[in-house]
Amino acid sequence: MRYSLLLTLLFLAMPGMAQGTPSRTAGAAVPVSPGIPAPQSAADANFLKARDAFKKGDSAALDRLYPKLVNTLYEPYVAYYRLHLKLDTADVADIRKFLARPDDTPLIDRLRGEWLKQLADKQQWNLFSAEYPHLEHSDPELLCDDLQARQQVQPQGALDEAQRLWTSGEAQPEDCITVFDAALAAGVVTEEDVWRDIRRALQEGDIPLARMFSTKLPARRDFPTASLDRAYANPGRYLDHVRLADAGRGGRMLALFALRRLARQSPDAALAHWQKLADNFSDEEQRYFFGWLAYEAAREQDPRALQWYRQAGDTPFTPDQLAWRVRAALRAGNWGEVLDGINAMGPGQQHRKTWRYWKARALDVLGEHADAQTIFASLSQNDGYYGQLAADEMDKPPDFRPMRYELRPVDIEEVLGHIGIRRALALYRLHLDAAASQEWAWATRNVNDRQLLAASELALRNGIYDRSINAAERTQELHDFNLRFPVPYRAQLSEHVRDNGLDEAWVYGLMRQESRFRIRANSNVGAQGLMQIMPATARWVARKMGLKHYRRALIKDLSTNIKLGTYYLKSVLTRLDNNPVLASAAYNAGPNRAEQWRADRPLEGAIYIETIPFDETRDWVEATYGEIPVAGTM
Repeated sequence: MRYSLLLTLLFLAMPGMAQGTPSRTAGAAVPVSPGIPAPQSAADANFLKARDAFKKGDSAALDRLYPKLVNTLYEPYVAYYRLHLKLDTADVADIRKFLARPDDTPLIDRLRGEWLKQLADKQQWNLFSAEYPHLEHSDPELLCDDLQARQQVQPQGALDEAQRLWTSGEAQPEDCITVFDAALAAGVVTEEDVWRDIRRALQEGDIPLARMFSTKLPARRDFPTASLDRAYANPGRYLDHVRLADAGRGGRMLALFALRRLARQSPDAALAHWQKLADNFSDEEQRYFFGWLAYEAAREQDPRALQWYRQAGDTPFTPDQLAWRVRAALRAGNWGEVLDGINAMGPGQQHRKTWRYWKARALDVLGEHADAQTIFASLSQNDGYYGQLAADEMDKPPDFRPMRYELRPVDIEEVLGHIGIRRALALYRLHLDAAASQEWAWATRNVNDRQLLAASELALRNGIYDRSINAAERTQELHDFNLRFPVPYRAQLSEHVRDNGLDEAWVYGLMRQESRFRIRANSNVGAQGLMQIMPATARWVARKMGLKHYRRALIKDLSTNIKLGTYYLKSVLTRLDNNPVLASAAYNAGPNRAEQWRADRPLEGAIYIETIPFDETRDWVEATYGEIPVAGTM
């Protein structure tokens, strides 16, 4: 019976968790290097002034402050600020001098990208072509600019690349239009390519992209662009009034788009409209409709999904449609369909750990035990969710081979000697987390396992837990699970865990996933603090707990955040039959959704997790859990 939590196993294996002694936390900070400004130093104050001046566009103030920061870690930032504000008129020699600096900082690549965009706007293609190969991090706009530059000297190669971008199905910036038009004129991109990509844009709900593609159709091919917004905003009303008897390809395509939009809201409503309109569509279009109806139904955990997948026949499925075909079969307990669905995937998708594990499970149920055990054996060599599930299928105990890697003092000194690391630490100390994180990522982008572990240890000692975990997780051969799974703030946490009767390792797993132990963490939906509590939830919990003097600012207070978060976690756990799998899903997506995703029969926990409709929540729970309960209605 699958009964244990992966993170419980991992955290309990830590010296601090297993023995009741303090684990490695931020308790002892690294001695400050002479290259890192002391707290509240003059360099700090002058840099913050320079940063404010840059935001205001005050070049004169930057010029006055620059001499005071020349010999500090902040000098590259002020040099960048000064050049950025006058980039449009700056001398090429000055720009190239900055780009040739030996400083290892992401600011150089950032300025290079900004300058390249200006060169493209001015159509200075010779300068652009000379500098673009040095850019480390490009973007779609610059990629299209490069195509325009290449078109001047290698027109056929540029057109071929334009055709690849055109058929990628991804939105492209306006800079690509010129090359796309040339590819159309040359016949490299065909009318059929345009139709296919209008459909693909509609599948993604990208109305601007669909509208742009439709302008590339020949004049005799009409697409009802005027109706796009109506079909998107209110597909049911659009379908109530659409007339398809004499509609062309574009009209039918837009109706299929509206049906897909409606299916997302209600498969039954989409099916009702379809039954009135089906005769207007070709066999291929009918199969296409059932493919998307099946996909939306599977995401709604509708048992009719598999029937509709069968009606879709041989219509080409996207990777998402293929994944949800398998998930629908898992939910139905139809292992033959599980195997067929995985075998229908492309090689790359099939090779993912997710589908290798479920293929092995299907083979095992269907009597192909030897083939199943081969896959389980391979997967069980990997750490993480599916590795632990595979090991459990083989009755193997969890294998935490390299629990701790012993670093030497010289290893830490080597990493601290990197100017980018020292600059990142200084920026973290100023609470400039975004800039600090970029510096840290840049400084650790091309390092070996030993250096990653040393960087992880350095970050841990300075309380930068997200960077510490990130570095430790990236190692390939040398590993330290203590660094991957730190246990900070234990003194503040233990009382509330005990009072609420919670599993300490489980709470650590949740915090690790929610905030990576960042006290100042803020999500894009407003969740805050170590345990990522929404303000409304925090107010509700504070009332339930009788915290009379609670105010919103306290949500970021470490002790208060832990107090509110553990109480809320306990209330969710109690509401959901003390099932930690359900409670984990509920903590991320809300209790109502977690209950809606339950089956009307006992459902294996791994299948419950696999069929969570929200990608973020599914990934979140998978990362929190390893081996999970088989029995019990989820």
